[in-house]
Amino acid sequence: MEHAKNQNRTTRSTRTTRPTRRALRREVPSTVGLLADPEDFQAMRTYRTFPFDSHRAYLQQVDHLLKTLSAEGLHTSVALFDPEEFAEFCTSTGLDPDRPETRARFTAHAAARGACVPYTGEPLDRLIAVLVDEAVRQATWDCATLLLADLGNCAGCGEDIGKEAFERSSHLLVALLKGAGRGIHHLVCSVPAEGEQLLSVLHAEAGTDGVPELSDDEGAEFVTVLAAGIALESPGGVVLRTTRDGQPDRVHGWRLDRGGLTALTEAEVFNAYCTDAETGEPVSPESGVEYCAGFVLEDPGTRHHE
Repeated sequence: MEHAKNQNRTTRSTRTTRPTRRALRREVPSTVGLLADPEDFQAMRTYRTFPFDSHRAYLQQVDHLLKTLSAEGLHTSVALFDPEEFAEFCTSTGLDPDRPETRARFTAHAAARGACVPYTGEPLDRLIAVLVDEAVRQATWDCATLLLADLGNCAGCGEDIGKEAFERSSHLLVALLKGAGRGIHHLVCSVPAEGEQLLSVLHAEAGTDGVPELSDDEGAEFVTVLAAGIALESPGGVVLRTTRDGQPDRVHGWRLDRGGLTALTEAEVFNAYCTDAETGEPVSPESGVEYCAGFVLEDPGTRHHE
């Protein structure tokens, strides 16, 4: 009799535990490491425990997995899986690279430190494009940050050159958005630096009060890239495109000149937009767009000296 009571308690406990466990499972996020590039996929095939031999079939399985996790109500993120970084991770941690659990640990590591985006049910090709864009964006930000950090202090006054350039760049971004006024703003900053083309894109929207709304990450990335151009006194420039209801889009431009932003003329903005960057051949102007001179920006200037 006592045995039957204990068995009943165990049965009830099991029935109670299973739904609770399923509920808890829905609160545990999942991360999928994705080999987006066929060459990266081929690099992973050197490991005996890597079970795929076709990149196409692999992507189909990843797509199915993402849909399954989403159908279960699980929050799922996708991280870019880089075989070279994986090999470095295994060397530094002493883990065996030819084990699935090691790949899982690296995926968690990559998600915390590298490109990672949430899965929201979009087609895999679109997800890959977003993930690659995020990886490029983060690499650009990291590169610009390292450039600023390596500049050190001014020999003349002891100022931190990178920090000063960042502060100046922040002021210039505020001046750009303030001058742009209301509307949806799309800014692009392009800076060649040490064999790399640093490119940052910023989206901001300002209502009738003229106060722009933008994400902290985008703002910090844009300021960092512009600061690198300022500190290095690099060529490059900034383009601002503003969209307002019922009006043509307006495009303004500035060039980086001796560590500052100099407004382009209307003709220079037109030529920049209506010339093929690769061939140098003219292209037709975009319909519904006004090409305008850059406006004068309030610039705090540089404080350090030689």
